[in-house]
Amino acid sequence: MGWRDVEEAFAQAIERQVFPGATIVVRKGRDVVFEGAFGYRVLVPERAPMQIDTIFDLSSLTKALATTFALTVIARDGKLRLDDRVTRFFPDFGVHGKGHVTFRNVLAHCSGLAAWRPFCHRIIDIERGGKVNFVASYGAKEWVYDQIHREKPEVAPVTKAIYSDLNFMLLGETVERMGGLALDRFCREKIFREIGLRATDFIDLSLARARRLEPVRDMFAATELCPVRKRMLVGEVHDENAYAMGGVAGHAGLFAPVREVDRIARELVDCYKGRSSFVPQKIVREFWTRDSAVAGSTWALGWDTPSPANSSSGHRFPPTAVGHLGFTGTSLWLDPEREIAVSLLTNRIHPSREKQGIRDFRPKIHDLIMEALESA
Repeated sequence: MGWRDVEEAFAQAIERQVFPGATIVVRKGRDVVFEGAFGYRVLVPERAPMQIDTIFDLSSLTKALATTFALTVIARDGKLRLDDRVTRFFPDFGVHGKGHVTFRNVLAHCSGLAAWRPFCHRIIDIERGGKVNFVASYGAKEWVYDQIHREKPEVAPVTKAIYSDLNFMLLGETVERMGGLALDRFCREKIFREIGLRATDFIDLSLARARRLEPVRDMFAATELCPVRKRMLVGEVHDENAYAMGGVAGHAGLFAPVREVDRIARELVDCYKGRSSFVPQKIVREFWTRDSAVAGSTWALGWDTPSPANSSSGHRFPPTAVGHLGFTGTSLWLDPEREIAVSLLTNRIHPSREKQGIRDFRPKIHDLIMEALESA
């Protein structure tokens, strides 16, 4: 019983093709109480086993672990006030009735912006129209930022929570404006190196192209046979808009192994508990408090909290827990009060995104983990 049930659940999920493989770290306080690597990091053209240090495309975990973390650092340094209007720094954003939207609203996904826009396809069309090497360029990223500034809201701001990639593209630009560095450099120099991470980073596609660099494929979990790029993606961001923006964006693009995701979780919980001064306790607690601007929203600032029903965290995480998911099959759930962190990375979209079994697996595995912790 206990951790054997957890291991058996992973074995069954791989057998049922929920995902090819997974890595996991479970933390309780200062201790890692369980970790494992299961299945395969790649299936085609030939199988290769998963390793605990396999690096994953974190997808939307980027929002929490890079962009939001960066904004807490910027807030720590007095360069960001959550209730500042976005127009203070981006005047063009005020069009179409967005003038009163604050950074707090953007972090809590109630800015009114749409969930998604097909920027990738429009950038590809611009390149086909004669703009050489526009895809995955700095110019393409600037073009996206301009589109978001001028975007008409999907709903009136602060009336409805819409989980939006556009919000975090804008917040990525905010980090660059207020932090004075490109998003990847800011995160690398101000966060990741500071807390001892070595393998967590963005992969700048424009730099890779200019220097003709190739990722060491054996280090990465494969994602999808991309319908746009016509190749299996390994060590290249899966999200199409992030790809078109050069691989470095506020909503997606971060890569990491599971132990380093756990290291970030440990640092944030230490800040929450007041044991670390890297980010003041007050700031972390504010970011991890569910926002009350929109009734019924589960969003805190850059982080989600468990929904009353069908939460991916299962049934045993409290309402005060925080977490986030990534489309590629990644997740992190934290119970700050009990100092529990579950870092789960899977390559569920390899070789295709069609599999949806992760929706049932996540709550099941979290429940099994919490039961194992309680019985230990």
